Amino acid sequence: MTASTGQANIGVVGLAVMGSNLARNLASREGNTVAVYNRTQARTDELMAEHADLGFLAATTIDEFVASLSTPRTAIIMVQAGRGTDAVIEQLAERFEPGDIIVDGGNANFQDTIRREAELREKGLNFVGAGISGGEEGALNGPSIMPGGSDEAWQTLGPVLRSIAAVAEGEPCVTHVGHDGAGHFVKMVHNGIEYADMQLIAEAYDLLRRVGGASTEDLVGVFRAWNDGDLESYLIEITAEVLAQRDAETGEPLVDVIADQAGSKGTGVWTVQNAVGLGVPVSGIGEAVFARAVSSKTTLREAVRRTVVSRPDPVEVPDSFADDVRAALYASKVVAYAQGFNLIVAGAEQYGWTIDLGAIAKIWRGGCIIRAQFLNRIVEAYQNNPDLQSLLEDPYFAKAITDGEQAWRRIVSTAAASGVPAPGFSSALAYYDSLASDRLPAALIQGQRDFFGAHTYQRVDKPGVFHTLWSGDRTEIATEPSTH
Repeated sequence: MTASTGQANIGVVGLAVMGSNLARNLASREGNTVAVYNRTQARTDELMAEHADLGFLAATTIDEFVASLSTPRTAIIMVQAGRGTDAVIEQLAERFEPGDIIVDGGNANFQDTIRREAELREKGLNFVGAGISGGEEGALNGPSIMPGGSDEAWQTLGPVLRSIAAVAEGEPCVTHVGHDGAGHFVKMVHNGIEYADMQLIAEAYDLLRRVGGASTEDLVGVFRAWNDGDLESYLIEITAEVLAQRDAETGEPLVDVIADQAGSKGTGVWTVQNAVGLGVPVSGIGEAVFARAVSSKTTLREAVRRTVVSRPDPVEVPDSFADDVRAALYASKVVAYAQGFNLIVAGAEQYGWTIDLGAIAKIWRGGCIIRAQFLNRIVEAYQNNPDLQSLLEDPYFAKAITDGEQAWRRIVSTAAASGVPAPGFSSALAYYDSLASDRLPAALIQGQRDFFGAHTYQRVDKPGVFHTLWSGDRTEIATEPSTH
């Protein structure tokens, strides 16, 4: 079918796997008529040949695509982030009219979304940055969707996105996150948590195998059992599937023939960069990003290995070792989510967004990569107290940490004694210990900073800001706080 004027209530530009799957999802829902366009015509032809029954309105030009949309025109862009997205936005903006809606469904940097939204708002157009999680399967069968943008855009877009979103416990996994870049910011944090979650699972696998002596066959059973308990999640589920897979060529477990080098596409790095700028510690996410970076530095790893004379032998562990690893994994996972939600709070304060943290936890329960039973507990935590300073102060999670604390400490010490890197477990425990400590060594750091840079300090016994005359007679004077 070729495009005709004004029949489609929604359009998709960019028909690679994610875009074509999203278009199919949209078209399969009652009430949606979907226009499609791709710069390379072959992709459009392929989609039409395979799924003509879905009634797509296929456009061969951008003008034909725009003409096929009913007003207010609504188009979802599913092209490569960066210049490709800007090019499509420019094409649509030249043809759209005030009140029309352009949606970026890619993994855009939220700062770009803020810029684009402001530019298009001046033209009377609505721009929505929508984080979409769930990969190819989610795009087709129901993703978790995190749209930002104006209230006006949400009135039109909301029903469409609710029609295609995953459903968890009877609720669609989509909410209006906030204005301008809020949706892409929350998606960025989601991906950062995903990095941490994957790293922690990988460390659990590594410890069980290298210290616990478990085979891959044993670990399939372990992870499947864990997926029946409080660790139930998509990532735990697929971990068992990956470990069960055999390489067709060698007959070995597939995980043993995959190179131990993990890459990234930027969202984890963005999470850490923005957290540093906002002064929010996200050490679990940071260590996950750095662990991938270390894994990819093959020449550096080889150079250091050449200097190694011997490595520690694995510590002998009891039969309950797997239970300890499970407890450490759960406690570390709580920390990673706590850090991620704290970053969302800081971002909302910095950029003037109103974000419902409980609603975010709800929409992550289905469709997305970090979907987990655990998220129901986070929903409950924010329902009970919307003003939580940290998830770690919620009674349920506080008890979970207390119950698993000794096992967590055993695992971190066992990993260190065995020479097995566990940066995710270790940093999560250090973060918890930092929050739980009555006093931190930052007092010494402040003394050092005052010594070499007159950066001043505060006292515990009286108000004010002080400086010691280190190069003089070392008397203390009251002063103004340093601006450096």
